[in-house]
Amino acid sequence: MHPSRQRLTLLAASTAAAVVAGTVGAVVASAAAVGCRVDYQVTNSWQGGFGANVTITNLGEQVNGWALTWSYAAGQQVAQAWNATVTQSGAQVTARNVDYNGVLDTFGTASFGFNASWTSSNPAPASFALNGVTCTGAPATDGPTTPPPTTPPPTTAPPTTPPPTTPPPTTPPPTTPPAGAKQMEDLDRGLISVRSGSGNLVSWRLLGTETSGVSFNLYRGSTRINANPITGATSYLDSGAAAGSAYTVRAVVGGAEQAASAPALQFGNGYLDVPLQVPAGGTTPSGESYTYSANDASVGDLNGDGTYEIVLKWDPSNAKDNSQSGYTGNVYVDAYTLTGTRLWRIDLGRNIRAGAHYTQFQVYDYDGDGRAEVAMKTADGTRSGTGQLIGSSSADYRNSGGYVLSGPEYLTMFNGQTGAILSTVNYDPPRGTVSSWGDSYGNRVDRFLAGTAYLDGQRPSLIMARGYYTRAVIAAWDFRNGALTKRWTFDSNSSGNGAAAGQGNHQLSVADVDADGRQEIVYGAATIDDNGRLLYSTGNGHGDAMHVGDLDPGRAGLEVFKVDEDASKPSSWFADARTGQILWSTPASGDNGRGVSADIWAGSPGAESWSASVSGLANTRGQNVGRKPSSMNFLAWWDGDPVRELLDGTKIDKYGTGGETRLLTGDQVASNNGTKSTPALSGDILGDWREEVIWRTTDSRALRIYSTPTPTSTRIHTLMHDPQYRVAIAWQNTAYNQPPHPGFFIGDGMASPPTPNIYLR
Repeated sequence: MHPSRQRLTLLAASTAAAVVAGTVGAVVASAAAVGCRVDYQVTNSWQGGFGANVTITNLGEQVNGWALTWSYAAGQQVAQAWNATVTQSGAQVTARNVDYNGVLDTFGTASFGFNASWTSSNPAPASFALNGVTCTGAPATDGPTTPPPTTPPPTTAPPTTPPPTTPPPTTPPPTTPPAGAKQMEDLDRGLISVRSGSGNLVSWRLLGTETSGVSFNLYRGSTRINANPITGATSYLDSGAAAGSAYTVRAVVGGAEQAASAPALQFGNGYLDVPLQVPAGGTTPSGESYTYSANDASVGDLNGDGTYEIVLKWDPSNAKDNSQSGYTGNVYVDAYTLTGTRLWRIDLGRNIRAGAHYTQFQVYDYDGDGRAEVAMKTADGTRSGTGQLIGSSSADYRNSGGYVLSGPEYLTMFNGQTGAILSTVNYDPPRGTVSSWGDSYGNRVDRFLAGTAYLDGQRPSLIMARGYYTRAVIAAWDFRNGALTKRWTFDSNSSGNGAAAGQGNHQLSVADVDADGRQEIVYGAATIDDNGRLLYSTGNGHGDAMHVGDLDPGRAGLEVFKVDEDASKPSSWFADARTGQILWSTPASGDNGRGVSADIWAGSPGAESWSASVSGLANTRGQNVGRKPSSMNFLAWWDGDPVRELLDGTKIDKYGTGGETRLLTGDQVASNNGTKSTPALSGDILGDWREEVIWRTTDSRALRIYSTPTPTSTRIHTLMHDPQYRVAIAWQNTAYNQPPHPGFFIGDGMASPPTPNIYLR
């Protein structure tokens, strides 16, 4: 979205602070009553105006319709609002819910934003009232701290010459895979037991290499509990079983029972907690104190044992959007086993700024050795998980506004098991002249995206990108034989690529849009072919959300649904992913900041699409088929049918024509990234094909993994063996997090899923 109207992370604070003329800062009010808490932040400021985000947390009984009131003391005037209807009479301001966010459950939240004018000063409101009740909620307490290592480590000198641009290596992978097969993880069964009423729902993975002829026997202790081998869904409700019962599962192939799986992980209360070690807070050069919260996460098999480990980014409380000035604390990246053992901690150092657009990390097995690596942008002062130093420990390239607009930039591939440095190269593209990216103060030059793609149709490549408001540059890297090697660079400034300028989103997607076995980079309104050449551009420009998948199973190939913010372009559109042909669109309406597309209602074939500034729910032809859902942030397959559910904040709802049905409310957990309200991660992490949701606990002392307690009759291989879905889990943490989609349709009336063409490493 445009930098003057960024929806930014709301920073927790215990008192209201003030913003003086010309200064943008963390202005948060957590005023004072028993029924509610309000977090108010000035997100950006310009001459005579400012933008703000407000989040309401209901601490009392359910609220059906809300009005938040406050007063301004310095003559500020609200001019434009989103996600709420805001009116003002004199100093008194009233914000009322819109149709999709009026219901606030206990501990439920609603967020909205606005632009306003100001004159000589801009103090935050002294207090707020929700439906007449003064808000006095207190912020959460800090968690325990673990200081970073203090012993001087050995150093690894950064590169001093540009990385090589020779053609990528052509040596074959270490196995001889089937023709067209893609390298994927050799996963175990991911067996879990979730307490479900008076029994346990036990579920496990059907691997992508297994045919429909595979069946299963399930054991509680040494007792087989199924009378006949299980041939349907890979789950079983063990009614009446004691909580904590031990389970294993055995595949049956050709009538012969195979070896037992690892014991099931126990989700005794419906969730599994992964303990975390919260980093110690600190103080910026300007004297601002900060603490840490767990933020985005990803998964990978870091040690090659068939189970996933979690890679987690820690954000300081003073993390900034690029449009905000100010120092931030260091960014840390940790790796944990599912039992809470910390494998390593990477400290990115003072020369990597904290915020949603700066650190996009990828977790994937790039070299095919059966163990995942971790890649991210680094700088002078970055310390690896084994204490190695990149560049100079004393270099400080932060300017007086906290931006890092000079000094070297690197790309590092880390060992996923130890956190050690495997390869470091110069980051491509370099920043060059800051103003050439669209502004001179450091906003647009540091908009980074990242992903993973099977560009050769067989092995994964790393995608790192910079810029999308104006110039857009995408670099593809291979990691082979211990070294990062450039595959290609796409630059919208290069001849023939100009149509890609200004077309990027706050995230990207990766999919084989032309069905040639190789994946493309869907870079917002433009798509880059697997060879690094422009495939097409719709010209519809920048936006905040995008979905790519088989959204319309009634037509061949994949589709794209995207929302836009250009007042002269469609507010949303639905297109053929192969050609960019627009199949339907909605009229321009300015900044359309949210949009989702998925089969959430069995009453209409294929996916339904909806967005913030468009009324109703659209079918695959763009026709309004009914009520718009009350949320538009994320998705999850949760209950027993293949229709997808609504994931928003810390809850999961089932869509209905008359309203939503609550399926899950997270217990003492928090979502991430301000009004984005996203989980740390959501995906098919464990068990059968349904998706787990990972939230941080409110004190960040643990990641809490929820899994469905509901039986299903649908049998689908693990989605992590679908190449499009698996790389979507890798890019999910990129900038404005979006939910994953597989390369085939899952929903009402779905056909039998295709067998993945993969080989395991």
